[in-house]
Amino acid sequence: MTDIKLIVTDMDGTFLNSNYEVSSDFKEIYTELKRRNILFVPASGRQMPGITKYFEEIEHEIGFIAENGGYVVYQGQELFADKMEHSHISEIIKAVREISGARAVLSAKKYAYYETEDQNFVDFFTRYYTKNKKMKDLTEMVDDSAFKIAIYHPEGSEKNLYPFLKHFEKYGLEVVVSGEFWMDIMNKNINKGKALSILQKELKITPEQTMAFGDYMNDIEMLENAKYSFAMENAHPSVKKIAHYEAPSHNDFGVIEVIKNYLNK
Repeated sequence: MTDIKLIVTDMDGTFLNSNYEVSSDFKEIYTELKRRNILFVPASGRQMPGITKYFEEIEHEIGFIAENGGYVVYQGQELFADKMEHSHISEIIKAVREISGARAVLSAKKYAYYETEDQNFVDFFTRYYTKNKKMKDLTEMVDDSAFKIAIYHPEGSEKNLYPFLKHFEKYGLEVVVSGEFWMDIMNKNINKGKALSILQKELKITPEQTMAFGDYMNDIEMLENAKYSFAMENAHPSVKKIAHYEAPSHNDFGVIEVIKNYLNK
């Protein structure tokens, strides 16, 4: 494992522990990455402000992949921003309303929009979507810069959301389980892997010079675009199947431990 130039990591369930904390060792590790000219890139289904809040001191030094690949920024400069069609958004919102317990969040450049009156859900999702606004009706045109629709179900996304929403794939959309309770719908071919390839091309970095970490299905394309791909110990079985290596659990800050081992070698 030599000549790493880029380290990209998912956030929830991967880089952050269960309490949404960053390892106390990160600052020291980042200093060494910077000294060696290794780019650090957080990659998440979160909106951009929900990621950058963890990296305020170094925000303009690193890269970010937000919205499951729908929004890519490098050193403060936008490299890529996707947009969903309003007609698709309207139909998806109507379908989500028919699923008991489901809640939708429309994520755009400046804000995440929601329509539910469920305050428990609002209190929960705003930890991921820190810039948000309540709207009366998400089927109306509320923002023309929407990247994706994130859908939540308290009893699990794989069984309670995907079977009822997967038919939107025939409209040329990505329908992906992004966490135990979350599912995302985006334009076709929008994923963290494509976003990573945009960064790699811009910086002339190859997959052979890339290390990647993930835990859920929305990380698969990203891991496939890195020679040194790590599934977390707590990862979904399908992620472990495609990753080349395994990292300790997110609660043991496995990403930091793997990077430490690499730097010490």
